[in-house]
Parts: sequence; structure tokens; C-alpha cells
Amino acid sequence: MSDKNLPGSSEQSEEQQREMRYQARMKRKKEVIDQSIARADQDRGVCLVHTGNGKGKSSSAFGMVARALGHNMQVGVVQFIKGAFSTGEEAFFRRFPEVQYYVMGEGFTWETQDKERDIAAATKAWKQSEELLNDENVSLVVLDELNIALKYKYVDLQVVIKAVESRPVNQHVVITGRGAPPALIDIADTVTEMQVVKHAYQAGIKAQKGVEL
Repeated sequence: MSDKNLPGSSEQSEEQQREMRYQARMKRKKEVIDQSIARADQDRGVCLVHTGNGKGKSSSAFGMVARALGHNMQVGVVQFIKGAFSTGEEAFFRRFPEVQYYVMGEGFTWETQDKERDIAAATKAWKQSEELLNDENVSLVVLDELNIALKYKYVDLQVVIKAVESRPVNQHVVITGRGAPPALIDIADTVTEMQVVKHAYQAGIKAQKGVEL
């Protein structure tokens, strides 16, 4: 009796063929990925923009702060809008001497209801940001909610673009906030737009410590 007539032999053969096809696909995929990695031969700082109406813009930026600390990097953080209340990330990252943490805002614009005060706070925050963007010892700069200040024209967009483009060559910068201006998106290396699918706030659940605060 030949092997092909043995019970289960046809099923085994089909399984082997599937495995061979899978291995062939993975081999081709690896070749494509390896070629892509080989082409990425630049080693320099990158500019990232996190925008969109969905949750996660600042959270992602602070995840990068944690990652940078894992590599013993110096980090600078400037928060442009937040400041009316303390957040978990502020309480945590202030523990690290490697992090320069500046909370420069006085709350969201609909809370302050004082345009001149908001402009003054944003101007002060930007001056601090420029110092960080000029410091070659700072490897990662997070400009949290800067896009909001740009949207309301509290900070000059062209001044921001010039500073970002003139920063030390190996410095990374992350800019967060809704409504990132197109000109900022154009100069960024990586842009992520967070989209809302569902949010607990829409169901009447208030902001939670460890999630939003």
C-alpha cells in the first residue's frame, strides 16, 4: 500500500503544503522589510505631531518620555494649556532629575475666558520651549498642546517652524494638540491623527485618574 493511501496522509500533505506556502510568504515579506530597513540609513532627530480629536495625543508623547528615560536621555516638557489642575504624568515625571518639566498654562481657553492672560501664558511657555529647542543636551522635547496655542494664534506659527527646523540635529520634538496647522504637518517627520470611535465622556463618565488625569 502506498503512503498516499494511508489514513490521514492526504490531510498531512495539505498541512505541509500550507506550511510551505506560509514560509514562502514570510520569506518574501522579510525580504521586503529588510530592504526597507536598509534604505532607512539616516540617523537624526525627528519631529512628531500628534493631532486629531481622539484621546491619546499627550498619552503617546509621555510614553515616549518614559522610553527616552530608559535610554538615559535628557527630556524637556512644556505644557501650554494644562495647568489648572495637577496630572498623573506631571506628578510622576517630576521625580526624575533627567526631566525638565514646565507647566505654563492656566487651563483651557473656555475656562480662563481671558484672551490676554492666555496669550501671556503661551508667550512665556514658548520662550521656555525655545530654550529647550536650543539645548543640544536635551534629546527629547515635548510641547504638549502647542497646537491649541497655534490655532488661537497665541504663538506665531512661523517662529515655531523656524525653531523646530533649527534645533540640534539629534534632538527629537513631539508636538501635541488638536487642529495641527498644515504647515506644521508639512515639516514633521511623523504625523498621527487620533480619531474618536467611542469615548466614556459621551456616556457621562467624568475624567478618571490614571486615564485622563
